[in-house]
Amino acid sequence: MTGPGDARATLPRLHRLVTQQHFRTVYQRGRRATGQWLTVVVLPQPVAHGPRLGVSVSKDHGGAVRRNKLKRLLREAFRLERHGLAADLDLVLIPRQRAENFPLAELRAELVQLVPRALQAKGGGRGRKHS
Repeated sequence: MTGPGDARATLPRLHRLVTQQHFRTVYQRGRRATGQWLTVVVLPQPVAHGPRLGVSVSKDHGGAVRRNKLKRLLREAFRLERHGLAADLDLVLIPRQRAENFPLAELRAELVQLVPRALQAKGGGRGRKHS
């Protein structure tokens, strides 16, 4: 059962990328930045609806329990930092392959660093050359 404080600690549907088409658009037209813990794909949107999040965790990260824990950590990092992000962004977070556990504080700090770096990156989408 959930308590009264739990409703505030959720990520509303309005702030999530929901459909496969949303993810595809961000992957194809977005800009990427990679850090020690994760890769961020960012796509500015013409309409400010608040930043929206998508999370992509491959099976390379292990079983369902580990993948779901990673997804929860990434959503929480976004939820805690979304107030500082531009309102007109769609972003997808992709954790890097790591053997150790992902610390929430590191994920939050890296998210804040990577979003502006991705926005400044040249080009967009897959197939571009990295310099």
